[in-house]
Amino acid sequence: MDPITTSEALAEFCRGQAGADFIAVDTEFIRDKTYWPLLCLVQIAGPEHAAAIDPLAPGIDLSPLLALLADRALLKVFHAARQDLEIFFHMTGAVPGPLFDTQVAAMVCGFGEAASYETLASKLAGAAIDKSSRFTDWSHRPLSDRQLRYALADVVPLRTVYEKLAAQLARNGRAAWVEEEMAVLLNPSTYRVDPRESWRRLKFRGANRRTLAFAREIAAWRETAAQQRNLPRNRLLRDEAIQEIASHPPENLDGLAGMRGLGRSFAEGRLGSEIMAAVARARNLPATEWPEAPIRPDINTGTGAIVELLRVLLKACAEENGVAPRLIADSEDLDRIAASDRAPVLALEGWRLELFGRQALDLKHGRLGLTVDGKTVKRIPLAGREGASRTDEVRTKSNSGMPN
Repeated sequence: MDPITTSEALAEFCRGQAGADFIAVDTEFIRDKTYWPLLCLVQIAGPEHAAAIDPLAPGIDLSPLLALLADRALLKVFHAARQDLEIFFHMTGAVPGPLFDTQVAAMVCGFGEAASYETLASKLAGAAIDKSSRFTDWSHRPLSDRQLRYALADVVPLRTVYEKLAAQLARNGRAAWVEEEMAVLLNPSTYRVDPRESWRRLKFRGANRRTLAFAREIAAWRETAAQQRNLPRNRLLRDEAIQEIASHPPENLDGLAGMRGLGRSFAEGRLGSEIMAAVARARNLPATEWPEAPIRPDINTGTGAIVELLRVLLKACAEENGVAPRLIADSEDLDRIAASDRAPVLALEGWRLELFGRQALDLKHGRLGLTVDGKTVKRIPLAGREGASRTDEVRTKSNSGMPN
């Protein structure tokens, strides 16, 4: 059981996939010590043959593989595709497509929020996946037979998983739902990292705009420096340190050295001087250029009870239609809907609007009631309320399990 390690063997294998309707794709990579993931293995399962491709093999030309992934006539099937797609995007500047993500499809088809690939492989393909090699060092060569068996076992059953899920989507009419989700994964902006926006990953509570200006400059420096050095962000400076520096900007290296977790040697080194330069940039910014604080709904202003009702409705809609609740809306979405009818959330767009969003607004405005019938939550259009007939119509369509 040998991987493909030569350009000639790779080109021959890729030619063998010509004319296929789809291929299943998986990768093995490591990034615990780097900013950019190191691609260590690519597994492809076509209609007849499967192979593990070694991108670390000396002199191998990956062009045939990248051309295969770029073929717009060939569907690429992944499970939990985002990290795999990120790797290929940064290698080529393009996202492999068209795309089918079995994790998303499984959530649409009633396998719940936590349906792992092992579960899908077992239920849909009758395959047992041995995950004991998951956390091995994939960069070490030579790869063992056990590693290669594991790698191929991760991709071969994916063909059957895809076929079963695609058939179920055809029966329940929800293929368009999955296509909406694939549009997000296929959008290059999903994988682009703007250092000037990286401060938004930080968790600030009640920070003023001046503090956020310092956080933005320091976080932008960290993101750029991590990319240039190919090191994890927190290896350079932890989130907590950015928050501390932004909240209490040091005037000099002595002030930086006195901050918890940094110290004199850090402050007087190259990183310390670069951080102080970022602090100086923030200090010189006029107030007109300070960032605005992210607008987050405040559930303490009387919407807390509404959020809880929306949570019950969400669970009822999800169970009734066999869709994972998290795919429809998360807790922050519910907070935002409770705060505003025009909340910028996916739950008020597309198929989610028809399945849940309209009913959520009707519930919020008293046009829809909830009651319990045995072990089932029932929705009741409230007579005499504007929009009740529309809510009843949405409820009927939701019960059918079909999109509008």
